[in-house]
Amino acid sequence: MNLRPTSNSDSPSPASVYPPATRRAFLARASQGLGAVALHSLATSGSVSTAAAPTPAVSSRGVLGEPPLPQRAKRVIWLTMAGGPSQLETFDPKPKLGELHGEPMPESLTQGQQVAQLQGQKLICFGPQHPFEKFGKSGIEICSLFPQIGSVIDDICLIRSMTTDAINHDPAHMFMNTGSQIAGRPSMGSWVTYGLGSEAEELPGFVVMTSLGRGGQNQPIAARQWSSGFLPSRHQGVQLRSSGDPVLYLSSPPGVSQAQQGVDVATINRLNRELESVVGDPEIATRIAQYELAFRMQSSIPELMDLQVETAETLELYGCQPGDGSFAANCLLARRLAERGVRFIQLYHKDWDHHGGVKDGVALKAEEIDRACMALIRDLKRRGMFDDTLIVWAGEFGRTPMSQGSNGRDHHNKAMSVWLAGGGIRGGLVHGASDELGYNAVEDVCSVHDLHATMLHQLGIRHDAFSVKFQGLDARLTGVEGASVIREILA
Repeated sequence: MNLRPTSNSDSPSPASVYPPATRRAFLARASQGLGAVALHSLATSGSVSTAAAPTPAVSSRGVLGEPPLPQRAKRVIWLTMAGGPSQLETFDPKPKLGELHGEPMPESLTQGQQVAQLQGQKLICFGPQHPFEKFGKSGIEICSLFPQIGSVIDDICLIRSMTTDAINHDPAHMFMNTGSQIAGRPSMGSWVTYGLGSEAEELPGFVVMTSLGRGGQNQPIAARQWSSGFLPSRHQGVQLRSSGDPVLYLSSPPGVSQAQQGVDVATINRLNRELESVVGDPEIATRIAQYELAFRMQSSIPELMDLQVETAETLELYGCQPGDGSFAANCLLARRLAERGVRFIQLYHKDWDHHGGVKDGVALKAEEIDRACMALIRDLKRRGMFDDTLIVWAGEFGRTPMSQGSNGRDHHNKAMSVWLAGGGIRGGLVHGASDELGYNAVEDVCSVHDLHATMLHQLGIRHDAFSVKFQGLDARLTGVEGASVIREILA
C-alpha cells in the first residue's frame, strides 16, 4: 500500500519530501520516534517528573463522557483464580453429597450432559473434602480453610448459582474475560477503559498481574485474555511482572544517555506528527500516546512497585514481603494502583486445576489467598475506597461433584461460586443456589453475561446500550443472547 497522496499544488507536499512507504513500514518508523516527545522533556529537565511529561496525545477520557447511570463503583479489582476452583471445597456446602460419597451419581442429573474428561466413565459422588463453618453476623457457611475471608463475610455477596458456557480452560477464560469464546474480542478491562477512560495519568488504565503459588501447575495465561480486540489498542491491558523490570523495556538501553536521546527528539517528533497529519491514521496518535505514557511509567512504575514504603503493619496485614511476587503482594499493589486512579486491575493466581489431590491442593491455595483477600477489603475500607471499588473473585469455571481418579475433580460449568464486595454490592448475602449435590445451579441462576452486566451497571454503564459496530453487528461485552443486571445483590 502506497501512502503517497496526490496534490495539485506547486509547493512540495509532505509526501514529496518523505519517500513512499508501506503502511507497516510507516507505522514502524513512526513508533521508533514516538517516545521522543517524552525523552525531550527528560533531556531538558534533567529528571523524570510529572511536570516534565508531555501533554497526552490522546485523551484519557472515555467515549461515554459522564457515565449515563449513577456510578456506584469507580474502579474494578478482579481476582481471577486460574484453573477453576472447586466450589465444593470453598463456598458451596453440600452435606448431602458427603452422605453419598462413593455412591454412583444419579443418572437423572448426568445423563446426556457434557463433562470435560469424565465423558463415558463411571461417575461417582465425591463428598466435600473439608468442613464448612458459619461466619459473621450473617452466619454464611464457607469452608473452614478460609477463616480470614470469613472474618469479612458480612462485606461479601456470595453467588452460588453462577454458570458459564465453556468447559475447557482457554475458552473458559476467554468467555469470562470477553463474553465470547471467540478469540479477538475485547476484554472486560478494555471495554471499561474504552467507555470511562482512566483517572491515572502516569499509569495504564488497565493493569494485569499474575502469581503462582507452591502447587507448581504453571498453566500459561495468554496475553489475548487482556487484549483490546477491535477496540483502539491503547485500551489493552498492561502486564506488570514480579521480577526484573516490572514492564519489559521499561529501562533505557545500556549506554544510551539522556543527552543522546534528546538530540534526535525534536526532529523525530516533528516528522512523526507531520506524517500523521497526512495519513490521518488514529492508531498513530494512539502509538504516540502510548509512548508518552511509557515515558511517565519510567518514573511511576518503580515508585508503584516499591512496597518498602508501606508500613510493617500493612505488610503484616497482607502477609507479604516486598518483591516476593506473591498473590498477597499483588493484592497490595492492586490497592496502590487503585489509589493512583487505575480503572481496571486484574490479578491472576494460578494452580487451581485440581484433577487430583483436591483436598491438599485447595488447602494450599487457601493459605495463599485467604489473608490477602481479607486484607484488600479491610485496607480499602480504612482508606475510604471500599464503597467505590468493586471487587470480584471468580475462576473460569467450577468443579464436578463426581470424582476424577480417586481424589480429584473435573471441570464443571453448570454450577460455580463467585463473590463480590464493595462498589454498591450488598454484603452478608448469599444469592442463588445449586442442587443438593452441587451439579446444577437451580435457584436464581446467573450467567457470566449477567455478571458483566452487573459490573458495568455499578460503573454507571448501561450494558445493553454500550456497543461498537464490528463486522456489521453491534458488539457488546454482554453479548446478544440476553443479559440482566443481578439487581437482588445491589445495595
